[in-house]
Amino acid sequence: MIARIWHGVVPVSKTDEYLDYMKKIGIPDYKKVSGNIEVFVLKRTEGDKSHFYVLSLWDSKESIVEFAGDDYEVAQYYPDDIKFLTEFEPFAKHYDVIFHQ
Repeated sequence: MIARIWHGVVPVSKTDEYLDYMKKIGIPDYKKVSGNIEVFVLKRTEGDKSHFYVLSLWDSKESIVEFAGDDYEVAQYYPDDIKFLTEFEPFAKHYDVIFHQ
């Protein structure tokens, strides 16, 4: 199993609207790939910024490629992300899940 972690930052004032947007656009895009096992959305507020982390679990690298394309380490963005995000990190991070219970 592989964990993919993406990080984005939005102004606190747009936190709820961005979460709704993710639930409508981003998360269904993850879930439509049969090799997607689970998606978690994490949030941490620091001052006037909300940090979002999307932790997705995948059955294989091939499933991530199906989601993200051949250059699967590149972060995926959607057209309206520009309305919310203050930073655009170029890459998602990937980890082998070596234990879970």
